[in-house]
Amino acid sequence: MTALSIPVLKTRRLVLRGPEPEDYPDFKATFTSYRARFMGGPLNAYESWMLYAAEIGHWAIRGFGMWMIHDRQTDETYGMAGGWKPAKWPEAEIAWVIWPSAAGNGIALEATHAARDHFYRHCGWQTAVSYIDPKNLDSIRLAERLGAKKDHDAPSIDGNDAVYRHPTPAQLSGTQLAHGIEMEIGHYADPLFKPKGWALD
Repeated sequence: MTALSIPVLKTRRLVLRGPEPEDYPDFKATFTSYRARFMGGPLNAYESWMLYAAEIGHWAIRGFGMWMIHDRQTDETYGMAGGWKPAKWPEAEIAWVIWPSAAGNGIALEATHAARDHFYRHCGWQTAVSYIDPKNLDSIRLAERLGAKKDHDAPSIDGNDAVYRHPTPAQLSGTQLAHGIEMEIGHYADPLFKPKGWALD
């Protein structure tokens, strides 16, 4: 893993690091559960192992991939976020998955915002999409909070997913949208903040 030189990203609450073997049990617990129903699951033990191996190998093959999300203070893992473009994917994707126990605390928003910013600033990405099951309302809401809009003209993976187009670097830079995302992340970082209503990742 160290030979891959996966960058480490730090945010207010989180550290994003490359996936390691010791992170696999949490990954397996999520992908073999009902939580994975919108991501091709639930998977069996063998399928989840193969997918995790692919997460690690993706960094070596593509030069980018999914980070494991860690708590900055406790090092607890909360999920994964980053880039994903396996074979036959039409475009590079911004993707995320949050462990069930961590949902509703703004973790996915904070991690995905940091990952997208890294790809835009340091990898030369000028666009990105997220492929989302139309029934996955939590992920659709998160994509929209990140400024992504449904792209009806973009090719999907298999015709059963909705394609959400993220704003370009120019569309984000110094905008009210970018400030709004930072402000929302700041709210979640405040220990006195108690979100009301529907839990959002």
